[in-house]
Amino acid sequence: MITGIRHSIELKRRILVISPHEDHRRELEKILSSEYKVENVTGGREALRKLSGLSSYSLCILDLDLPDMKAEEFLYQHRHSETGSSRIPIIAIMDRYGHEAPIIRAGAADFIRTPFQAEVILARCERIIDLSVDKRLIRMAQDDPLTGLYNRNFFFEYVRQIEKNLENPHQDAVVINIEHFHLVNELYGREFGNQSLRLLADIIRSLKTRMDSIACRTDSDCFYIYCRRQTNYEALLEEMSRRLNASFREKRIRLRAGVYQDVNPADDPEEWFDRAKKACDRIRQDYTRHISYYDQKLHEKAVFEERLIHELHDALEEKRIQVYFQPKFDITGESPKLHSAEALVRWNHPEFGMIPPDRFIPLFEANGLILTLDRYVWEQAAAEARRWQDEFGVRLPVSVNVSHIDIYDETLDAEFDALIRKYDLTPDLLHLEITESAYAENSERLLSVVGKLREKGFRIEMDDFGSGYSSLNMLSVIPFDVLKLDREFIRNLVGNQKGLRMVKLILDISRDLEVRCVAEGVETDEEYKLLKEMGFDIIQGFYFSRPLTPGKFDQFLQQHRMPVPKGSP
Repeated sequence: MITGIRHSIELKRRILVISPHEDHRRELEKILSSEYKVENVTGGREALRKLSGLSSYSLCILDLDLPDMKAEEFLYQHRHSETGSSRIPIIAIMDRYGHEAPIIRAGAADFIRTPFQAEVILARCERIIDLSVDKRLIRMAQDDPLTGLYNRNFFFEYVRQIEKNLENPHQDAVVINIEHFHLVNELYGREFGNQSLRLLADIIRSLKTRMDSIACRTDSDCFYIYCRRQTNYEALLEEMSRRLNASFREKRIRLRAGVYQDVNPADDPEEWFDRAKKACDRIRQDYTRHISYYDQKLHEKAVFEERLIHELHDALEEKRIQVYFQPKFDITGESPKLHSAEALVRWNHPEFGMIPPDRFIPLFEANGLILTLDRYVWEQAAAEARRWQDEFGVRLPVSVNVSHIDIYDETLDAEFDALIRKYDLTPDLLHLEITESAYAENSERLLSVVGKLREKGFRIEMDDFGSGYSSLNMLSVIPFDVLKLDREFIRNLVGNQKGLRMVKLILDISRDLEVRCVAEGVETDEEYKLLKEMGFDIIQGFYFSRPLTPGKFDQFLQQHRMPVPKGSP
């Protein structure tokens, strides 16, 4: 039983007295004010308004003879409130016998009698408040079994209880993570990882009095601390790190923290810690910083991203998200020939203007909305491929992105089959670009998915090769038809002998594997001539054309129209 929980932050619970009798209000305030903050109202409707607002109360004391409604009606409306105030217990004032049972059945938690007895009233108020808190908290397990800190659910409920009665306005939300904790487990074993978590929890617990705090462990290595405003978080984190690493001889663990200062009581506590977590995640893998503070810039970014998330479906329906097409050219002959196109997405926002894809695609990949966006792009690309064939007599392959999230969709191959049937296309007209990072995440799943798609005749392009996950073993195992070089190689190509040798090596590998090699991001005549001399097959970039709207691509297509042989990779 969690009876009478207290926190080191000074609390004074709030009681609302609802009575039309001035003598009752005055006498109760005199009795209760030593232990509680007392507020008074004279009628039921005013009380309901107060209870449904931002102000929070631990208890109500209700006179039964209200001037504007029956006590039973008040209790019914209070009990069925949708604002959360129904959790606040009510003690009824009884000045006559015979009404106890109906009032208790209507929702009162207890009753007191007139004339008032101070000791009885104080005892009953304390007991009912404690029981009310217990009723909510006892339903959930209190502690994290590994560290002994509170678990997430208990922590947030406790924070809400504290916040109701907190007079100190300067409270902070702090998130602490162990950098690369999954690697700590892999390098030193899971038991060492668990030992690290228990030790860090002990350190956080030992700082409770100094920080005036409560804490919990959430997922894996993530710790939340709710505390009084601290003057030097850098020193606190340094102390935690020093004490943590002092327990291990040669093993070094790095901590990072995110801090949201002066939390806004009008927001839910989970929002506070979401913001602190965003600050903490901002310095992931940044070894020059250990602490990040949630600031206006992060807030604006969070608000911007939240708007994009909520507006995605409307933007798709209203065609504000548009699919552009960038030409790819075959440069193996004497003069370049239009070979294919890549479908690229742009968001023409009525307020923010043209939003580049790097502002929203990573966001949608993180929350799963990329599934919706990708399918929209695939549909538009297939429709255009059909129209190019009907209107211009050109069978022009088009490349579409397949994110690493799509790979886990069990219906992926069926969806592409449906697209092909819907627009009466052959599978070779859809080239599926899969970034090399997806190959590194779940190679077994990817092998299965890519294998099925290639068997059906779809062409697979390994996109952004060389962006950070490449391995020669991956090239020898994963089936693909086109190797697409990351544009950073092209940017550093001219005048860079080391970069030049690296590109030549990749080109030789693609020839040995009998796959075509595409260079993207080609912008200058010098780059074009150099790539042609090296023996590249296909290039794309501003040198030939920027990404074009469907209408402008039609004009481009008519200028460079040349039927593409069926089955061309």
